[in-house]
Amino acid sequence: MITRPLAARYINSIDYGEAWDLQKEYVGEIDRGERVETLLLLQHPPTYTLGTDRHPEHLLLAPEELRERGISVYEIDRGGDITYHGPGQLVGYPLMYLDAKGLNLHGFLRDLEQVIIDWLADYGISGSRKPEYTGVWVGDDKIAAIGIKFNKSRLRRGFVTSHGFALNIKAGIGKEGFTGIVPCGIQEFGVTSFEDLTGQTMELERAAREILPHFMKRFGFHPA
Repeated sequence: MITRPLAARYINSIDYGEAWDLQKEYVGEIDRGERVETLLLLQHPPTYTLGTDRHPEHLLLAPEELRERGISVYEIDRGGDITYHGPGQLVGYPLMYLDAKGLNLHGFLRDLEQVIIDWLADYGISGSRKPEYTGVWVGDDKIAAIGIKFNKSRLRRGFVTSHGFALNIKAGIGKEGFTGIVPCGIQEFGVTSFEDLTGQTMELERAAREILPHFMKRFGFHPA
């Protein structure tokens, strides 16, 4: 199998706006061939992001409550509705070039889900999909949200991806930021995390190290 190089970068914590600017910079450089494809793995301070399918009524907190809780809000250009990012959640931003020939955007989302499903399986957790929703579930509780932007390439026939997945690692994260929203507009299901499911402590940097080989295998990469 022919693979291509992938650069991976772990950032312990970074403001959402700063990371968004970094993604835009990398997307342009990858499009121009000035940077190899890159996977950013990181966590954010408490943040709500509203995607292009946004429903403002799914944000349940008033501005003064957001300030009291120290939660930032961004309206962004990925697909999907509202979600939460915060400490204890591993966020992955795959910045990849997808050639237009044989392009399957839905297949890309399914492959990204499979990366997380495969990692969960290493710990005996049965991750699954719900046909009507993007993301990864354990039973009726969501453990990972996924929202992607396919940026049209300016120099080639294809797209460069940005945004990505948010995988809940630390226990209790569902009771922290997610109680202030209707996550992804889904009212009938809950939210869970790796630690809630297993009772095991998991450091985010370790989770990032373990997910990386699953990502490279699924998408056909080798380390840059």
